[in-house]
Amino acid sequence: MQENPLIHVLYVDDEINNLESFKANFRKLYMVYTAKSAEEAKTILSQHDISVLITDQKMPGTSGTQLLEHAVKDYPLQTRIMLTAYSDKDSVFDAFHKGLIYRYVLKPWKTEELRQLIENAYEIYCLNRVKENLYQEWLNTNRELEMLKKKQDE
Repeated sequence: MQENPLIHVLYVDDEINNLESFKANFRKLYMVYTAKSAEEAKTILSQHDISVLITDQKMPGTSGTQLLEHAVKDYPLQTRIMLTAYSDKDSVFDAFHKGLIYRYVLKPWKTEELRQLIENAYEIYCLNRVKENLYQEWLNTNRELEMLKKKQDE
């Protein structure tokens, strides 16, 4: 496995054992952040450029879906993944329907599958950034053309 410190991953789960396991498996590959609640995750999201957000669905207080809704609004380029138990399939379908997640993973996750999913999610994140940059360039070019047209019309 190749290290890619450019990939900043935030994993949110109220189960400390899951957080420790995730960090143990991925800390050498990525810049890993963990949070045990949605509120803690929101703080991390506001302080770091997170490429991939992975959240458990069932958490006390704020659900994974509610956290994802916040993330989509405030960090639209980020790629999001939901971890869930099979019994939470309605939450997964709802999250997909709302466009909140790229993929979902059933618990317990398999390290190699999750690693590949994180790599793919990061590629999508990079493509989203390129698309956003191109869009901004297009807007700037249009503004410049509008200004030139106004000058010519004067």
